[in-house]
Parts: sequence; structure tokens; C-alpha cells
Amino acid sequence: MSDLDEEPVLELDTLLGRGTSFEGKLVFDGRTRIDGKFQGEVRSDGVLVLGDGADVDATVTVRVLIVRGGVLRGTIRATESIEVYASAKVFGSLAAPEVSIEKGAAIEGSVRMGPVDDAIAEG
Repeated sequence: MSDLDEEPVLELDTLLGRGTSFEGKLVFDGRTRIDGKFQGEVRSDGVLVLGDGADVDATVTVRVLIVRGGVLRGTIRATESIEVYASAKVFGSLAAPEVSIEKGAAIEGSVRMGPVDDAIAEG
């Protein structure tokens, strides 16, 4: 589904690994991966990847969201695309111009495909 599969892990700019827990507002450039617990708000014009150990409860506004696994709860907006893979569980609302959901993924909530405002405010 994504060309990120071929890119080395070193291309990540930030990693919140397994065993980490963070609460607050996360603003970043580039690519960030979360494999731990996060609660709050995420804003970026970059790529957010959630791994198998992710437990995220947040309002997410990014360019690209890739949910490889874990659990995501919240309101999610991506200005480019959202990808949800088989081992992922998503609860909430998803909105993006392109949404792909792999067979086996658990989605509970709403999915809206269409234009999303390109401006991601860092306020």
C-alpha cells in the first residue's frame, strides 16, 4: 500500500518506542512513528506511522497517516492519505482524500473520502 515499506528505518525523524507514554501536543516535521502510548493532539504536514504497540487517543491532523497496527481512538484528518492495515483497530472519524483499509482491519466510526483543508495550523 505504501512506498514506506522500502525505506529504511533510518528515514524516521522521531520514534516514540514501546514502553514510552506521552501526553500532550506533538508537532513534528518529516516522519514520526509511535509504538507506545500517546494521548493528546498530533499536528504535522509530515507522515505519522503507528506501529503494533501503539495505543493512541488523540486528535490527529497530518499529511499522511499509516496505521500498521495498534489501537487509534479519535478524530483523524489527513490532507493526503490514510492507510489502515489488518492488525490495526481504529475508533473514531477518519477524513482524507484517499483512504485504504486492508482486509482484517477493525474500523468503528465514520470514514469520509474527499478534500481536506491543506493548511495544517501549528497553533
